[in-house]
Amino acid sequence: MDAPLPERAVRPQSVLFLCGQNVVRSVMAAALTKHLFGKSLYVMSAGVIAGDVDPFVTAVMEEDGLDVSRHKPRTLEDLEEYEGLGFDLAISLAPDAHHLALEATRTNALTVEYWPTADPTLETGNREQRMAAYRAVRDELEQRIRARFRQGGRSAGGGAG
Repeated sequence: MDAPLPERAVRPQSVLFLCGQNVVRSVMAAALTKHLFGKSLYVMSAGVIAGDVDPFVTAVMEEDGLDVSRHKPRTLEDLEEYEGLGFDLAISLAPDAHHLALEATRTNALTVEYWPTADPTLETGNREQRMAAYRAVRDELEQRIRARFRQGGRSAGGGAG
């Protein structure tokens, strides 16, 4: 019989969310995780490159009462330079970010999970159609985050429902 996984493998203490530009998916995921689990998880986000702030992200996160307006896009290299990569888990949300995360495992003891997530910036149409695409990504990320991190502890930061 296999030995049970260590607690940190089931519910890590530190999580890094990665996407292409650190302006949409990783920002949403980090904000949602911080909101749902408070200080019980150390959470950061980064991108392959640093993009420009996306006002649709700010708007859809405000709908849930979360303020991401002060987020400054950063790259994985920025984090390595200023904070190191002492994370238990990296969750990549886009193919290019997943490749980067796997490269980082060459020199860091880092578990990587890949959560393929739609890119809402590709949605065309009017404002409401575009907002709907961002909401769908936000809601999908929230469901995945709740499912992934609820093991080993309850939500510490509110977010009922």
